[in-house]
Amino acid sequence: MSAKKILIIDDDRDLVRGLSVRLKANSYIVVSAMDAVTAMTVMRKESPDLVLLDLGLPGGSGLTVLERMKSSTGLPNIPVIVLSARDPAGHKENALKAGAALFLQKPADNHVLLAAIRETLGEGGTASSAQGTA
Repeated sequence: MSAKKILIIDDDRDLVRGLSVRLKANSYIVVSAMDAVTAMTVMRKESPDLVLLDLGLPGGSGLTVLERMKSSTGLPNIPVIVLSARDPAGHKENALKAGAALFLQKPADNHVLLAAIRETLGEGGTASSAQGTA
């Protein structure tokens, strides 16, 4: 089984670095985009297996990225987990309606995030089986 590729779309460099380390330690390939403008380009070039998407991005909202992605040829089947610090009250419903698989509040617990990624990718596993989450 080949390693799955995850695209992180977030403008917080420290968060991207931290997530990259955790995901690589769990045998994922990680690529990133720091804004809404480059997100679609990186997505088309890299063909990720899953996207972790922040809603608050420079150059446009994460919700717009999600809507564009879901209406673009070749991209609508890529699962998206929204990872946002925004209040989930209205944002969660909007993200799920736009096609997100899950909405997680930042900061997400490492075990919960890894379990959500594995479940979304159909890899099985649970939060208790997550390893390498330093």
